[in-house]
Amino acid sequence: MKHAPACHDVRVIDALDDLISLLDLEAIEVNMFRGRSPQENRQRVFGGQVAGQALVAASRTVDDRDRRVHSLHAYFLRPGDPTAPILYDVDRIRDGKSFSTRRVVAIQHGQAIFNLQSSFHAPEEGLSHQVPMPDVPEAESLPDFKTRMAPHKHLLGEWYDRPRPIDIRYVDGDPMSRSRTPTVQQKVWLRADGTLPDDPTLHACIVTYASDMTLLDTTVLPHGLNWTDSGLQMASLDHAMWFHRPFRADEWLLYDQMTPTTSGARGLATGSIYTHDGHLAITVVQEGLIRRERL
Repeated sequence: MKHAPACHDVRVIDALDDLISLLDLEAIEVNMFRGRSPQENRQRVFGGQVAGQALVAASRTVDDRDRRVHSLHAYFLRPGDPTAPILYDVDRIRDGKSFSTRRVVAIQHGQAIFNLQSSFHAPEEGLSHQVPMPDVPEAESLPDFKTRMAPHKHLLGEWYDRPRPIDIRYVDGDPMSRSRTPTVQQKVWLRADGTLPDDPTLHACIVTYASDMTLLDTTVLPHGLNWTDSGLQMASLDHAMWFHRPFRADEWLLYDQMTPTTSGARGLATGSIYTHDGHLAITVVQEGLIRRERL
């Protein structure tokens, strides 16, 4: 791995190295891989981790290296146990003339906790259009996560000081303060906090990991709530991504998120991820469980 510039905090570089290592699955049999979880104080495995690892497993079975993921659709079935390994069983559903399709089941303690279906396609020329990128302040002009969240560090506990492999810059202010002004959208800049190898699959897997970090939070903003509120239960139910154009996960990406609806204890959020120069690279859609204890 090519490390970040020397001015970076060593802990940040280590955090990115740890994420890359986390995504480097162990092949234990044909179409079977083993992953692990970081040694963190979590009650369940982070959903973005499982999605990123599952995409790694699927990609490892696509022999045509020109074929890159163009879509994935995933369901979170059970909470993952962060103390146990995760097995990823890949089904090579089809290798056609233009597309390869894979299904991955993540297994712990003999039960499926997650499944993912992904499709791979070699780049082709064709028609092209997109919705323009919103006009927002540059990422470097915005405070980093720790600076932005400093007024709320008492709510975050040890999580506040934890080194982060993904640099996130909230465009519209921190979600705690914004919860007092209900809105249906939020925007963040994000990037891997360091320099990554020139491997498009790794970049796709890291953005898959990062895409689950802030999206579901959007579904409670219209209700004047945020993810630190007591009595609020939130969990990802499904996750879909479409990869439209090339990008690098170690360059700034604008994640434009909005929620069209929340109802029936479920919230829906959509996200458009743009490269720094305005190309729509990825579209994300997620539904999550949103429960609030009755007072």
